[in-house]
Amino acid sequence: MGSPYDTLPASAFWRSGVAEAEPSAIKGLYLPKFTITRETKIMTAGSCFAQHVHRALAARNWAVIDTETPVAPIAREVLNRFGYGLYSARYGNIYTARQMLQLLREALGEFAPAEPIWTREGRYVDAQRPNVEPEGLERPEHVRQARRVHLRRVLRAVKEAEVFVFTLGLTEVWRHRDSGTVYPTAPGTLAGDYDPEHYEFHNFTLPELRKDLEQLRTLLVLLRPGIRMVLTVSPVPLTATASGNHVMVSTGYSKAVLRAAAGELADSYGDVDYFPSYELITNPAAQGRFYRDNLRSVTDEGVAAAMRMFFQAHDPQGEAYVAANTAAQIDEDEDDDLVCEEALIEAARS
Repeated sequence: MGSPYDTLPASAFWRSGVAEAEPSAIKGLYLPKFTITRETKIMTAGSCFAQHVHRALAARNWAVIDTETPVAPIAREVLNRFGYGLYSARYGNIYTARQMLQLLREALGEFAPAEPIWTREGRYVDAQRPNVEPEGLERPEHVRQARRVHLRRVLRAVKEAEVFVFTLGLTEVWRHRDSGTVYPTAPGTLAGDYDPEHYEFHNFTLPELRKDLEQLRTLLVLLRPGIRMVLTVSPVPLTATASGNHVMVSTGYSKAVLRAAAGELADSYGDVDYFPSYELITNPAAQGRFYRDNLRSVTDEGVAAAMRMFFQAHDPQGEAYVAANTAAQIDEDEDDDLVCEEALIEAARS
């Protein structure tokens, strides 16, 4: 009587599927649930690794959405410094599912974040995206005005999107004690002041994260019927942890919870898929070659390997085609947009 493993493919065994495979081109690692083409309108969001995804899609002239980058002769590095052209809207890094869910609810007028404006060296910044204005803005009203524009652009991106690509980055978060408002950074790091009476640390559990992802999917489908989700997990370890554990243990917990939640959601819904860039880059057979010397930042080779896997699965005939990376063209139809661009254009002139 034979074994049930006798007829399994090479990808089912560690030796043939991993140890003896080329780490940058593992066959069968990604078997997409649905088709994504060059014409599919894709919205991107998530942790810093999601920037690589957005950039790679834009470089190949795929229909990646960008509703907020201004049409102006401004250098790409300046645009990026002010949070433009990194994702489908100017929200900066979104590390947790709760933060993304909170953003959409705010855009719909169902939620108002507590303490939305922080200060930094006498200037004012948006507490929900403190790094998009490196020098801050002159007045609190400028921050509020810029956020109103941003929220409209977020809704526009969702309503245009056919696929939402979201990179999960962290389970650790800092939140407002009374309201539960979560922030992308701890108060006192990029801006604001830490007060333990107002802010607390929280580490999301698997049930909490799964619930947030369920609600995020429900809200996305409500806003854009027929939208599909592609979830990924960032391979970038934690910079620091406030959990009390060693940062390696905290990283292991965070990535395990994120991966489990993403897998459970993908297994539960036909319109949710999981893209295994995390597995490819952290693969022990790569012997760390996909990380830079700091053992956190992903190398260009690692990013290229992950995106090659994506394009070969969805566009095998056109994977070799690479076009110039151009900023998406958007209609500047709101006067409020000007306040968002004043600091940007001033920086470009200096």
